[in-house]
Amino acid sequence: MKRDNFIPLQQLCSLYKTEFSFFDNLIEVGLIDIKIIEQAECVHQDKINDIEKMIRIHHELEINIEGIDVVFNLLQKVDDLQNELTFN
Repeated sequence: MKRDNFIPLQQLCSLYKTEFSFFDNLIEVGLIDIKIIEQAECVHQDKINDIEKMIRIHHELEINIEGIDVVFNLLQKVDDLQNELTFN
């Protein structure tokens, strides 16, 4: 698998000054999916926007991983409802 569209988690850790354990926790609760490419855990570039939101929620609002999970589930429901209203 090509690495072109994927970013190593280690690079995100240094870029966002975040512990690797934060990403491990996101993976455990199913908020992000990783792919192993060239022996490195990577995330697709399309998910960077969501990851940035999660990092901001965690650092700025001091919300734990479970809270981030709740927030993202609610945001997904809002998007689903907006799409339902748009297409009806």
